[in-house]
Amino acid sequence: MLRGPIIAIQFLTRIPTPQIRDFDPAEMAAAIRWFPAVGLLVGAIVAGAWWLGARIDPWAAGLAGLVAWVLVTGALHLDGLGDLADALGASHRDPERLLAVMKDPHVGSFGAIALILQCAAKLVLLALLASRIGPWPLLLVPALARIGPLAWTRWLPPLGSGLAERFAWAVRPADILIWSIAALAAFALFPPLAMALPLVAGWGLWLRWRLGGASGDCHGAGIELVETGLLAALLVAAG
Repeated sequence: MLRGPIIAIQFLTRIPTPQIRDFDPAEMAAAIRWFPAVGLLVGAIVAGAWWLGARIDPWAAGLAGLVAWVLVTGALHLDGLGDLADALGASHRDPERLLAVMKDPHVGSFGAIALILQCAAKLVLLALLASRIGPWPLLLVPALARIGPLAWTRWLPPLGSGLAERFAWAVRPADILIWSIAALAAFALFPPLAMALPLVAGWGLWLRWRLGGASGDCHGAGIELVETGLLAALLVAAG
C-alpha cells in the first residue's frame, strides 16, 4: 500500500525515500492519485521554512519559502512552465512545432522570462503574506494545486506520448470525489483557497482552447500558476 505514495514522492520531490527495485511503469501512472497528498508534504516543508524566515524579516520569509519550494520539488513544475512558455513563443501556432519545442531540454528567452516572473511573483507574495497570515493556509496551497492534474487528466486529451498519456487511464472517478471532498474541507477552513476551483477550471479551459489537450509540461505549468494564484487570493483576503 505504500508503493503508490513512495513513487509519487519520488516523482514530485527530492525527498529521500526507500528504493523500489521492482518498479512497474504502470505504477507511475497510478501514483497520480497521491499527488495532492504529496502536495501536503511539500506544503509542510515550504510553510515551515517560511515561518522560520518570518521570525527574522518578511523578505527572509519570502526567500526561505521560495528556496524551500524550489529545492523540495527539484524545480520540476518550473521546468514545465519554462518549456510551455518557450513552446508558445516559438511555435507560431504550429502544433507539431509546439510539441517539438516542449521536448527540447534547452531554455529559451520566453522560458527564462516566464521563470523569472514566476519566481519573483512567489517571492513577493510570500514576503507580503509573512505579516498577514499563519503557516496553515500555506501548507494547503501545494496540495490543492496538485488536485489540478487529476482534473486535467480526466478532462483533456493528452498531447503526444508523454506523461499525460500515461496518466490518462489512471485517474478514477473515486479519486476525483475523494480529493474534491478534501478540497471542500480546505475551503471551509480557509475560504480564500476556494479560488482553486476557478483557477483549475480556467487553466483547463485555456489548455483546451489554445492547445486542444494537455501534456506533462502543461500540468507542471498549471500547478505553478495555481499555486501563485492561491497565494494572491490569500493576500487579497488578508488585506
